[in-house]
Amino acid sequence: MFENYKTPAELLPSDPRFGCGPSLIPVEFLEKLAATGNSLIGTSHRKPAVRKLVQEAQEGLTKYFNIPSDYQVVLGNGGATFLFDMIALGLVRKKATHFTCGEFSSKWFKSSKSVPWIEASEVSAEFGQGVVAENVADSDLIATTLNETSTGVQVDGLPEVDGDTLLCVDATSGAGQVPCDISKTDVFFFSPQKVFASEGGLWVAFMSPKAIARSKEIEANKERYIPGIMSWDAAISNGEKNQTYNTPSISTIFFLNEQVKLMNEFGGYEKAIEYAEKKAKLLYGWAEEKPYLSCYVGEDKFRSRAVATINLDDKYDASELIKIFEKEGSVNGIDAYRKLGKNQFRISLFHNVKYEDLEKLTKMISMAVES
Repeated sequence: MFENYKTPAELLPSDPRFGCGPSLIPVEFLEKLAATGNSLIGTSHRKPAVRKLVQEAQEGLTKYFNIPSDYQVVLGNGGATFLFDMIALGLVRKKATHFTCGEFSSKWFKSSKSVPWIEASEVSAEFGQGVVAENVADSDLIATTLNETSTGVQVDGLPEVDGDTLLCVDATSGAGQVPCDISKTDVFFFSPQKVFASEGGLWVAFMSPKAIARSKEIEANKERYIPGIMSWDAAISNGEKNQTYNTPSISTIFFLNEQVKLMNEFGGYEKAIEYAEKKAKLLYGWAEEKPYLSCYVGEDKFRSRAVATINLDDKYDASELIKIFEKEGSVNGIDAYRKLGKNQFRISLFHNVKYEDLEKLTKMISMAVES
């Protein structure tokens, strides 16, 4: 169907990476890392050079998100999925209620449900629809997802929870450009390979005093088994020393820190949100304008400002067009989430994806379909 398509030179994006993870890491970040020579890579994470890097990242994130002064920025190995189990084991007293709307929020619920000594309940929405989290009287932890990477659904606000209830937010693909008041959360966590343009294998969590107190309370209960690698006490105490509990990937922290600096220089959280909104209007407006396209997420308030999911009419094969783009090296990473099985494009709106390149991408897809 698209075998004769060729992208005109004037429409070629400046960077072919539009994937929803891993993110577009600027080449200059790699050059800056190389310029550190033998002063950073290969250094113990207990040494001043690495601790200074971690401290700089912690302080940069605190400034960017305007994190309350009594919260702690904690880093650890394993990625955000690792925290699904860590939260269930070390922060839930008796019951967690999960609000789910896609593959990853459902995965978090399943992690909690698999722990035999706590109860986990689920409030779910159909994939592609939004779910509004609420306080649940008999739950001591509420779990919600800021931005569902698989479906392109984002939350439309956070609930007020009881004074003894923790609100935990998986912000993996939305942290940094989906609006969120950190002071309303108790654990706000993400992996840096999305908006923050780093690699996987690291998690970052902003923890309230209430969450820290809960972790200490549960860890003091010696009858509950918590693996050492999942100890909140170890993670928090190391975070206070600008360290991770076990050896991290220094390059991952380096890229995260460079991106935080870049986004603070851009104008901070507010400006990044504005830029994301501009890109979202471009993508969703294009999808609503073209008769062969539609927005997978029906309600605009639930449409992600980080991950756009755009349906293509079944008369045209999205995967076939994607292969053409990949073969010519013009675009990669816009496949639909594999488990959804939809004929659609999933396009990153992450901060480093330029508006001008998204404009070119829309024109490329339209040209291919309309010709």
